[in-house]
Formats: sequence, C-alpha cells, structure tokens
Amino acid sequence: MLGVSGFLALLPRVASAQGDGLVIRRLRFEGNRSIETLALEAAIATTKSSVFARNPLVSWLGLGEKRRLNEREFRRDVARIRLFYQISGFLEVQVDTVVVRTDQDVYITFKITEGEPIRVRSLTVEGLDSLPPRERERVVEDLPLRVGMPYNRYLLLAAADTIQIRLWNRGYPTAAMLLDRRDVDRANHTAVLELSADLGAPAVIGSIKVEGTSAVDSSFTRSLLAARPGRMFRYADLYQSQLNLYQSGLFRYATVGIDTTRFMIGDSEVPLLVRVQEGPLFRARSSLGVATNDCFRATAGWTARNVGRKGRQFDVFGKVSKLGVSTEPLASTICSGLEVDTIGSRQVNYGLTVSLRRPAFLSPANALTGSVFAERRSEFSVYLRDDVGTSITFHRETGRGIPITLSYRLSYGATRASPVSFCHFFLACRAGDVDQLRQRRINASLTANVSRQRVNNLLDPTRGSVVSLEGTFSSPVIGSTRFSQFTRLLAEGVSYRPLGSDVVVAGRLKGGLIFAPALRLGGGTANFVPPEHRFYAGGSNDVRGFDRNQLGPVVYVTDSANLNSDSTVADENKVSVAPTGGNMLAIGNLELRLPSPIFASRLRWALFVDAGAVWERGGSFGSAALLRVTPGLGFRFVTPLGPMRVDMAYSAYKLPRGALYLARGGDLTLLRNDYQRRSESQFPFNFQLSIGQAF
Repeated sequence: MLGVSGFLALLPRVASAQGDGLVIRRLRFEGNRSIETLALEAAIATTKSSVFARNPLVSWLGLGEKRRLNEREFRRDVARIRLFYQISGFLEVQVDTVVVRTDQDVYITFKITEGEPIRVRSLTVEGLDSLPPRERERVVEDLPLRVGMPYNRYLLLAAADTIQIRLWNRGYPTAAMLLDRRDVDRANHTAVLELSADLGAPAVIGSIKVEGTSAVDSSFTRSLLAARPGRMFRYADLYQSQLNLYQSGLFRYATVGIDTTRFMIGDSEVPLLVRVQEGPLFRARSSLGVATNDCFRATAGWTARNVGRKGRQFDVFGKVSKLGVSTEPLASTICSGLEVDTIGSRQVNYGLTVSLRRPAFLSPANALTGSVFAERRSEFSVYLRDDVGTSITFHRETGRGIPITLSYRLSYGATRASPVSFCHFFLACRAGDVDQLRQRRINASLTANVSRQRVNNLLDPTRGSVVSLEGTFSSPVIGSTRFSQFTRLLAEGVSYRPLGSDVVVAGRLKGGLIFAPALRLGGGTANFVPPEHRFYAGGSNDVRGFDRNQLGPVVYVTDSANLNSDSTVADENKVSVAPTGGNMLAIGNLELRLPSPIFASRLRWALFVDAGAVWERGGSFGSAALLRVTPGLGFRFVTPLGPMRVDMAYSAYKLPRGALYLARGGDLTLLRNDYQRRSESQFPFNFQLSIGQAF
C-alpha cells in the first residue's frame, strides 16, 4: 500500500486535468461521511463546471465556465480517492462511479463505501524522560491524532510536528521526532503507534547578526526582536521577532532564523541571523467613500517611518465627513436619513491628527504614541463635539497575544446637544444653564483597554471568540473639570461556533455601566455625565429593530403653536424626539448564519434575535430597564471589503414614554412626564443596510 509520498505522486496536474471531452454538468459524492466533499474535490483532477453552467434553469444561456471531462484523469481519480481514504485510515474503502453521458454533457457520481476504519489503540511518545513531569504532559497534550481516532497518516505527521515544535519552544533547537513503531492489526481494525523524541542539547540564544539594513540603525532592528542573547531558545520568539519586524512597517522582507554557518549540533548557544530588506520609508494614502451615518467622507494621510533612523513614525492624518448633507440634490437623496439630524449632521465633521510613534519602547512588545489633534465629531441626533487637545498612548502586546492599551487624553472643547437632553437629565432647563454646560472646558480622561481576539477570519469569522474590556476615568484629579467626572465600564464577549458545513452560530453579550458623583446645577442636583460618554443603542450593529440611538430613554419637545388651549398636542408629527441615552447598557445577540441554496459562494442568509436595553440608574430621573427583543432575517453578499449586509428586523414596539417639554424663548418647560408619541410608520419591520457583520 502506498504511503503519503505515493499519494502525492498521484496528485493531478492542473494542465492535464481538463480535456476536450464532454462538459461536466454535475459532480457529486455519495457515502463520504468521514471526509468532507471539499477535501475530495481538491484531491482529484475532475472538476465541476461553474454554478451557471451546472444549473439547468440558466445553463441554456451559455453562462459560466465549462469544464470538460478528461477520461484518463477520471479513471485515475478513482485510485486517488481510494488512496486518500486509505491514508486517512479506511483500508477497506470501495469506490465506484455512476456516469451518465449525453451527446455533449456528462453527469458524474462517485459512490463511496468507507468501511470500518483502523483506529488508534495506543499512541506513546518515548524520549521525554529528561523533562519534568508537568512539561512532559504539556508536550503531548491535545495532539492532532489521539487514541480512538482513525489512523490518519496526515494527522500522525501533524502530531510529530506538533511535539517537535513544542520541544523547540522549550530550549531544544535540534529536537527531532521519529516513528519507531507502527503495528496495524487489520483483523481487529486497530493500530499501535510509537513516536520517539531525540531532544538534543538544550541551548540559549547567542549572538545576533543583522544583514541588509542601511537607513535603519541595526541596533534598533535588534531592539524589535523578541529573542535576546542569553535567553532560553524558543522557536516562538523567532516567529514573534519576524512578526515585529514586519509590523514596524520598515521592511518589505524580513527573516529571523538560526545562523547555520556558526552553529553546530550540541552547541549551548544558538547564533541568530536576521536578514531584512527595507521598504519605502514614506507613505501617502487617501480614500473617498459614502456611508450611512457619515454621508460622503474622505481621508488623507502621510507617514515618515524612520525618523532619526530609530524607526520612529511621524504621521499626519486628516478626515472629513457629513459632506453634502442637505446641500446638493444628489447628496440629499443619498443621505436623506441624515436630514432629520439637526445637531450633528448639518455641519462638516472633521479630524486632524499629528502623531509620533516610538516602537520597541523599553521592550519589543511596547509602543508609545504621542499626538495632538483637532476634531469635530458627532453622534446621530445626540451631540456635536468640538475639541483640540493632546494624547499619549501606551500599547503592549502580551506574550499570550492579548493587547493592552493605556491612554491619557487632555482636550479643550465644547459639546452641543439637544436642549431637552440637558434639561431632562442634567436639570438645565433655562437658556442660561444650557449655555453654561455648552461652554468650552478642559476635559481629561484615562482609558484602559484589554482585548483577546481568537478568530479564523477578521472580516467574516466562522470560528473563535473575541473578548474586550474597557474602562474610562475622568476627574479633576487628572486635570478635568467638575462637569466631567465619571467612571465608565464596558465589557463585550463574542463567540463563533460552526454547526456542520458552512453553518455558523454567533452570539454576543455586551454590557456597561457609568458612575458619576452628584453635581449641583441650576435646577438642582444630578449625576451629570457628558452626552458624548453616555450609552446609546439601536441601529445596524446592536438591536436592529430600532433606528440608530432610538433604543432607550427619550424626551419630546414641542412649541406653543402646536398646543391646544388645554395644553394637549394638536399635531403629534410636529413633536420631535431626542434620545438622551443612559448610564446602564445591556445587549445580547444570537445569529444563525446559513449558506444560500443558490449562489452559495457569494450569498448567505442569517436568522437573528437581538435584545437590549438602555436605562438610567438612580437619581430623580431614573428609568426602568425595558428589555426589547427584535427577531429578523438578513442576507449577506460577499465583497472584497467584507460581507454587505441587508437585515430586516421585526419590531412592534411603540416609542417609549418620556417627558414632554415646551420650547419657548430658549427656555424649556415640563408639560408632562409620561407622554408617548405614536410612531411615524405603522410598518412593523425595520431595514438596516451596512458592510461587515453586525458582530
């Protein structure tokens, strides 16, 4: 029976896989319970035509790529499948074919009878006696091939490679693995396997030689390395060192490895050779686009990557958004949803940042960035913030791949928000009190963020998890004013789990809370939290049954012309709604992502349930936590930028009850505490359009 090398020799050559024969209209496998169809398709030469050429509903149009049958390769494919199964532990496999031919087309079915596999009865690893007991356990735990599994030779090689790499990471640079015993009992369908480890001599890192640098100081290149002279040799440090070199942005090519010209087996020190090729030291970039909440937007930036030959990065970056809102007919049509936002979308939002970044600050895993900025940013129908200031950020990549960021930000600016927001939650109902809260002041905040990301795809993950924790502290103790005193905590966890072929279940939990001391304002005492730091929810990325920021507490405002003589509202459509946010947040999402029966490579479906609440805890104006649940259906179209998403969520909820205020002469007067306005639309479905998964 051929081994792995024999199977590799039988692998099809692409050039000979296709012939001038019949068009392959169907290619399928039956009976393959243990090996996925995709793996079998990759192992054979015969290839099915594209979906347009296979689907009888549209194949008559002549669209799609037509692949043809090569009779010789087709006969070899039977042997390829059989050998693939045998290497995977199924020695009794039988492969048959059913072929239906017409004058121009062929329909192929591979019928597979897998039989009973040879299973691993024991798998032992010898040669690890010199390791401490706990280390021996770690070296051999969770191997790709384990007792009870089919005797798959690919997995056996993977198990040997896994052990070898683990030994390399424990100070044994010349460790090697051998297969000492392989007894296969075909009658009882069992296999006894024994691997042997040759540890070699332990070693530490020796001298480090750098080749290929001219503009970049070689001492700085060494400072980026995770491997340092005198430390225990770890293969993972070589990989991390190479990653650090690429992440610096200075090099287009970088390798870190053992200098074999200066190393002999048995040496106690391992010399390293670093080869690099410098990339462009200056970079300019720009972009132009349109987005749901930004309308037309543009960015531009310029970076110098090697200031002082020490890898410092000087960066200038600018951005503008909300371009064209309610000014041009075309823009007004595209961004019609922003026309109702009179707070943050009627002025151009911008940002200009000049920063200097120092990589390898005290350690290769650290980076320190200082910046000055000027910006205007907004949140839909909530606030508009103008700021100038400075910040300093410390970033560390921990050994477990968990980044930690600590940032201090000092700014001088002002916040413009809805007057009813200031009045209801911040007790500033007179024009003079509102103006006091809108004055420019110094704000300082200290923010810490820790995150762990373990996913198989950043744009569209199907397996893994993401966990993040963030805390923000603002107080006069660190330079802020008395109008900005709070502690804000936010936590989020996301999990992705595959359920069979191309089916993924994704779930998210997100929660936050804010603490703030009591503050004496014009109308009394309140726990004042600036609008830009409060929690808001609703929109395409959390509870999709609600429009952006419409989940949670709201207040209403009207004018005297809209009131009857008995102070009742004459026309509810002229009552404006202002979200005020809250100091408590809870959101949960569950989504089942499914392949589409048509255009499966480009289109996916999703069934989801979103639930969430935003509310105010404590104080005279505390609100209850009203949990809202909105189920829905969505479609995802695969694009190079990530999935384009269309979601339709069902929501039969009315607008929440809130205070109704009368606006007159710049002052606000409370009319009712339990006013509830009817929704503008009686349609119970809410549509969301976005790019990228919701979470």
